[in-house]
This record gives sequence, structure tokens and C-alpha cells, in this order.
Amino acid sequence: MPFQSTRAKLMPSEDDLRTLTAISKSRTESSGRVERAKILLEYYGGATVSEIARNHKTNRPKIELQIDKALQMGVIPSLDDIPRSGRSAVITDDAKTWLISLACAKPRDFGYSHEMWTTALLAEHAQKYCVENGHPSLKSLSKGTVSKILSANTIKPHKIRYYLERRDPLFEEKMKQVLLVYKEVMIASAEDDEDILVAYISYDEKPGIQAIENRAPDLSPVLGKHSTIARDYEYRRHGTLSLLAGIDLLNGIITATVEDRHRSIEFIGFLKKLDSNYPETYRIKVILDNHSAHISKETRKYLATKPNRFEFIFTPTHASWLNLIETFFGKLARTMLRNIRVKSKAELRSRILKHIDYLNESPVIFRWKYKMDEVKLETEMDSETNAVSKAE
Repeated sequence: MPFQSTRAKLMPSEDDLRTLTAISKSRTESSGRVERAKILLEYYGGATVSEIARNHKTNRPKIELQIDKALQMGVIPSLDDIPRSGRSAVITDDAKTWLISLACAKPRDFGYSHEMWTTALLAEHAQKYCVENGHPSLKSLSKGTVSKILSANTIKPHKIRYYLERRDPLFEEKMKQVLLVYKEVMIASAEDDEDILVAYISYDEKPGIQAIENRAPDLSPVLGKHSTIARDYEYRRHGTLSLLAGIDLLNGIITATVEDRHRSIEFIGFLKKLDSNYPETYRIKVILDNHSAHISKETRKYLATKPNRFEFIFTPTHASWLNLIETFFGKLARTMLRNIRVKSKAELRSRILKHIDYLNESPVIFRWKYKMDEVKLETEMDSETNAVSKAE
């Protein structure tokens, strides 16, 4: 009489069978899951435990364990390892906390010449002083273990992320003044009033634009051979230029000059160009930073010759991000100026001004949105006050 197994049969669903079949044929799954899927499929197909063990060149207990696990836990969950307690921790939590506190300090605080920790230096220091600090479990600490402990706590003492300290005591007040101008622009644009006698200009300089010339010509892409432009690594420098630009916040027109430097004389030249672009009845409000050229004696002397013509609204110190023109400069650097090569500074100047003319053919009106809901003009505040008074 043939042997008949008393072990229960697998009763997988159609979805489980499809999943088992896919895993058994997979080339990306782990080998353990693939083997277990094959074992369960063979058992479901009627093979005995001994036959399955011979097919996989293993022992019967391993096959029986997998089948029993599938019967108890379910077909798909049984493909994964059961979580185990693992080896007891060698390094205590207190020792890890002490190590992290070391990583959060600077090596020079402990007499080292290093500015920043390396995993090797941190491991060496911990090994040397762990016993006297009550953490003997760190006696054989390796730099790999240091890395794991720091990574688990998201501490990266070998890296620096820069920040900018707010040093302007009048930051909030100055920011509010700039945002008030943007609010005026928003209201003026919504009203579409042709009788507005104010020009709103966002101005800044972009210095250090390099005039770089290739020593060898660029090679164009070739279909089927070279997908990109090929460029020789060597180049010749011809100096730098500064772009002085202001964008009209109402119509998007850009006024620009390209100069060798950006001193008071160049800034005054830009102001003269602005002055010539607008009717004499206009008042020109300019948002700009506190560069020395903007507040120099020469600049103030020129402004004295144009009373009530210009009004400067200064951004706070280290807050150029408040100036909308920076958005234009960023786009310019990513597009027209990206990888540019010229034969002279004169060519670079010509191409920049040509690009400005191109942009002015279809000007883009920039809009500021950050914190605009928090800014209110005096007229809005007065109307709210009157409304409250009437309600009372």
C-alpha cells in the first residue's frame, strides 16, 4: 500500500497562485523567496516532501518547516523570514547617546586640530575615553559602527549646511516697505488705470559675467554617433562684465546696461537711462539693495538734481531674495548665459543686450506672492477702521 501523507493540503487562492508563480520565475526577488515559492508550488502540485527535498538538494525538515509555515500563516506571508530577536545589543543606549553628544561638538573642543569629525577620528576618541566616561561597551568601536549609529540618528558631523544670520535690526520694517510696493503694483495692475503716474522698478546688478573663449571649436552632435555638443576643456578668459538691470513691475519691460564695473558712475548712468525712458511727470520707485554705489555721495548729488523724481526702497541686509529682479537673473543664468562662449567682452556685451531686446518683444510681468495677504495699504486699513466704527 503506497504511503499517504497526513499533512493538510495547501488551498491557495487564484491570486496567491499567480503571485507564487510570478515569484518563482522572478529574477529580481531574493533567492530565498524564489526557492520557497517553488517549494509551495511543488507541494500544491502533489509532490511529496521527499521528492521536493531531492529536487532542491536539501533535507526534509527544511521542506516540512516551509509547508507548515504556509499552512499556519498563509501562503504569501510564509515566503518572508519570521522576525527574530537577534543578538543582544553590545553597545548600550547610554553609550550611543554619549557618542552622539561627541559628534555634536567640534573636535577642536577636545584638543584636536581638525575642524570637523571623521568617523575614524570619532571612533579613536571614543575608544580612548569611553571607559573613564562609563561606557566600556565602546572599547572596540569601529568607524563603521560609528557611521551606523550616526546615520540612525540623522547626525552628519562631517557635513556643513550654510545659513544666513539675520543681522539687520530693521529687517521686518524694511521687508514691509518692499512688500507694500508689491501691493501697490498688484492693485495698480488690477485697476488697469492709465492715469497712474508712478513707475515701479525692481533693480539690481549681476556682476562677474565671464567672457570666455574656446581654444578649439565646438563639435556639433552627429546622428547615431555623438548625442551632445563636444567642447574642448581648455579656454581663454577675456575678463568679466556687470549687468545693471531693472524690470518694470507693471509691464515687464527690462531696462539694462552692460558695464565693465558697477560703481557709482555706472549706477548714475543707469538712473539717467531710466529717467529718459519715462515722462517727466512720472515718479520712479526703485527697489534695490544697500550697495555702496546706491548711497554714495556721487549718487546723492545726482538725485539732488532730480528732486521728487526717484524714490528708493531698500531691501533689508542679506535679503536680495525680496527683490523680484533676482528671479530674472536666475532665469538668465540658466538659459542665455549657460555655457556661453564669446571671442571678446564686446561680443558678450552685444549678445546680452540683444537678449534683453528679445525679451522686451514679449515682456513677462513678474508677480510677488509671498506674505502678500499679510500686507495692507493705509487706504485698506482706513476702510477697515471705518467699517468697524460703523458696526459699533
